[in-house]
Amino acid sequence: MILWEALGSVLIGLAVASGALRWLPARFGRFRSGALALATGPAAGLFGALLTHSVLGPGHALATLVGSLVVGGTLLSLLLRPSGPPRRSATA
Repeated sequence: MILWEALGSVLIGLAVASGALRWLPARFGRFRSGALALATGPAAGLFGALLTHSVLGPGHALATLVGSLVVGGTLLSLLLRPSGPPRRSATA
């Protein structure tokens, strides 16, 4: 059972990463590297599944996949950089 959870979480992470690369509007920012985003998605999904599975225990496959989706999306959002030129503070 855990093998299917791991495979599902990797596929969820890959789908989230490719969807973010393809459909994320430019106003939210750009990814530093597309290859880095595609590599981070499955790794973050697998990490989220491992974390959720270790907290909830066996028998919660759907919750494990939801945790994989949440952690994958959160870690991918850390790779975004703001669009446009950098802003300078008036006090700096």
